[in-house]
Amino acid sequence: MTNAKSYRFGIVDWMVFLGMTVLSTAVGIYFAIINKPEQEEPKPTVKHDFGSEKMSEYLLGSRNLKVLPVAMSLVASYISGVTILGTPSEVYYYGTQYWFITIAILLHGFAVVYIYLPVFCALRVGSSYEYLGMRFHSAIRSIAAFMFVLDEILFLPFVVYVPSLALDQVSGINLHYISVVIVVVCVLYTLLGGIKAVVHTDAWQILVMFLSVLAVAILATYYCKDWDGLESRIIFTNISPSPYVRHTVWCVLIGGFFYWTSFNAVNQTMVQRYMSLPSLKKARMAMAIFTIGVACFLLILCYMGLIIFGKYKDCDPKISGLIEHDDQLLPLFVVQTMGHIYGIPGLFIAGIFGAALSSLSVMLNCTSLVVLEDIVRGCFKMEPSERVSTILVKSTIIVLGFVAVSLVFVLEKLSGILGIAISITAIASGATFGLFSLGMLVPWANTVGTAVGGIASALISGWITFGTQFTIAAGKLGSQALPVFVEGCEGNVTIPQTTSVDQEQVLPLYRLSFHWVNPIGVATAIVVGALVSLVTKPTDMKTLDPDLISPVIHRFLPKECFEGRNLSQKSERKTIPKS
Repeated sequence: MTNAKSYRFGIVDWMVFLGMTVLSTAVGIYFAIINKPEQEEPKPTVKHDFGSEKMSEYLLGSRNLKVLPVAMSLVASYISGVTILGTPSEVYYYGTQYWFITIAILLHGFAVVYIYLPVFCALRVGSSYEYLGMRFHSAIRSIAAFMFVLDEILFLPFVVYVPSLALDQVSGINLHYISVVIVVVCVLYTLLGGIKAVVHTDAWQILVMFLSVLAVAILATYYCKDWDGLESRIIFTNISPSPYVRHTVWCVLIGGFFYWTSFNAVNQTMVQRYMSLPSLKKARMAMAIFTIGVACFLLILCYMGLIIFGKYKDCDPKISGLIEHDDQLLPLFVVQTMGHIYGIPGLFIAGIFGAALSSLSVMLNCTSLVVLEDIVRGCFKMEPSERVSTILVKSTIIVLGFVAVSLVFVLEKLSGILGIAISITAIASGATFGLFSLGMLVPWANTVGTAVGGIASALISGWITFGTQFTIAAGKLGSQALPVFVEGCEGNVTIPQTTSVDQEQVLPLYRLSFHWVNPIGVATAIVVGALVSLVTKPTDMKTLDPDLISPVIHRFLPKECFEGRNLSQKSERKTIPKS
């Protein structure tokens, strides 16, 4: 039986793969070098983002990009190679209850566009963390910015490693050579064209990604000969109230809603693209397209997981030795099911490759912005010239590219680093989202309360996350994976015996479904922050700038909050039109 390791690209596969990759890269270089905007004389009365019109163009596209490319860029950056390979395996091993994540995604879109997005657009921030400095203190802003940079650095190698490994398996080329090519290509067009090159390249790459996944799904449906036996994976009504079950209706909906909102409402990688649009109305349109697009993409990936189980329901590929890791399920399926169709494996790998380029380019561009705006200008109170800012931003992109390549070597050697990186991301996302929610939804929140709430959130999330990982490593938690079978395997293949464990002896927090970690972190930050603020001189709501508070809370603010605005400051603020 063919496995992913023994399969090799044919000439047609190489032509399709290289053609798609070269075209997507050419789009980025086109917008970087050829399609540059005509330089206009800057108006002396306008306060430019990042201190100059040139940097505003490079990092935000002068806030004048188009809705559709930005929306497609948002989808492209979120659908990484990890998502494409990981989602089908999640359904294969744990069932279709995870499909409810698409409902959570649709619901989170309403929260983003009506609660959080209007605040960023009214303030017209360049970095989302700029808000924390306006609402509380520059120290809160700096801490959040440093957490973001650390988070991005930790995830750089994963974005590069997954597609490198996939191409290595079908081409025989050393994955380290492939990772260098990915980073060099991505750094090149990001370095030259800034956010405009990133957005338009992402728009092309998401087409390649969607086309590849859709083609595989259609062909998989056609070649699926046996639909019987899928009922063991079709689960949509698990309404167990237990927080310890991996996937239930409640934990997927609530946990998914909080996780997606925490990332898409306040994370700089998303906010930067919202702010590259000229109005709140267009930002909402982009968010709506993104929400529907991602939901559809994940629906297809979940469906793929079900189809894959249909093929391997009688012979699990991991137990039979065809694969070593769960995320190799989809590549194996593509090779065995449609490897004989010229160009399809090449198209599939091109989709994973495009996912890597889009995610990496966004991370490079956004992190360089945070380094300039939040760390250099915000934390260290420096005002670099346009030339120095340009050198700083582009040097940051190059350094991050070098770090990404270097950490791939580390990632290959340390098997436990994935869990650590995911844990830090979960801790950071919950705590950071809690800080923003405190600022926008709790008018009396002050700096002390916010700091204590953020620390409490990070501690409780860290306790749960790392404690769970150590417990799993010690063999004290059993797997909740659904049964797999080997009756149809060739040769003498048996299911390994598992040791039963008494999970009742494990601390309940360590047994929680991973979906609950983010909501617990967010709730801790908000509740603790709000209570501490009440007992440590709460913010006088009469002096609050209402633009710092979400519109859904405006009805609860005192009238003095609106009447007491400083009109001169209002006229100077970089307001954004709402239509």
